[in-house]
Order: sequence, then structure tokens, then C-alpha cells
Amino acid sequence: MSTEKHTPPARDIVLASTSPYRLQLLRQLGFPFQVAAPLSKESIDQQVAPELQVKFLASQKALSLGAKYPDALIIGADQLFMDARGRILGKPGNFEQAEEQLRQMSGKSHVFYTGICVYDSNGGQCLTDYTTYRVTLRSLTRDQIHRYVRRENPVDCAGSFKIEGLGIALMEKMQGEDYTSLIGLPLIRLTGMLEHFGVQIL
Repeated sequence: MSTEKHTPPARDIVLASTSPYRLQLLRQLGFPFQVAAPLSKESIDQQVAPELQVKFLASQKALSLGAKYPDALIIGADQLFMDARGRILGKPGNFEQAEEQLRQMSGKSHVFYTGICVYDSNGGQCLTDYTTYRVTLRSLTRDQIHRYVRRENPVDCAGSFKIEGLGIALMEKMQGEDYTSLIGLPLIRLTGMLEHFGVQIL
């Protein structure tokens, strides 16, 4: 039995998010961190490419907490998806919009964009990146969509599903390099970014 312990990071790490899904994901990396609600506001611009938007939104979340945490590594993340008609969409916000999103997504493929940022509030360096993940939904009936939304309440999720839960039953196919990016925090990319700032995960 190993008695080896994980050495805590020398720097404070802050997750700029109110998402319970990102909180659970970051816990997988096994180091202590704080959580704080970002002070920035989200808005979607259909005229700006989704990969640029998610990087900007992720960085705004991290930067918004710089004054509150002046000597920390602050992690921000954001997610949007592009539907089959080329529209950029975010969280539905209510049951009706969630059902409408899923009806439009049914039987089609969609690309999710997840932006990630690590901001060194002491040194001022800000690393940003994004990942993509493609999902293809099964052809779903209105009743199936209605039952799913009422059972899982995915109104706070881009795409109106929780892939880590019952949302997997909506899928026909998923393609991407890092499934955690679909949940909202790409851990593979984040690990490399943290190591750039001297945080050794292993």
C-alpha cells in the first residue's frame, strides 16, 4: 500500500465558475483549490467565430477575479455549440428552450467549443485555448425529449443535455480527443497549462 502523498501546489488555484460539473471535473486532478463566481457577464455574438468567443469568455471569467485573488492561478472556462444550421447557442435557461434545442438537434451532428484559460494574477500572464467535440444525436420523438428534459433538468447545460448522466441515451455517436471538454472543462488541455505555471499534477 502506497503512503505517497500529493504535494499541494505552491500557488493558490481558483476555479472561476458556478458550475457543479466543472467543480467535479477539477476535483479529478487531486489538488486543493477554491471556487468563486466570476464577475463577468456572458453574451453570445452570432457574428464572431465560436472558437474566438469561448476563448474570450473563458479569459473574461478568469480575469474578472484578478483583484479578488491577486496571487493565484485562476481557471476560467466557457462552452458554446454550433448547431447544424451554423447558429451559435449556449445554455437554454428553461424547460421550453431545452426541449426546442433538442428537437432541432435531433438526428443531426453538432460541434461543441470549450474555451479554457489559466490566468496568473500575480505575473499577469494569461494562457487561453479551446477544444472541440462533435456529437450526433439519435432521431428522438417529442415524447422522448419531453421526458428527458423533465427527468434531468439540463437547463444550465449548453446543448440541453448532461452527457455524464442520462444524456448519453440521446447520443448516436461522439467524436473528440477529450470527453471532459464536452462536460465543460477540458482536463487534458488544462493539465498542460497548469504545468506551464509549475503545478505538477503527478
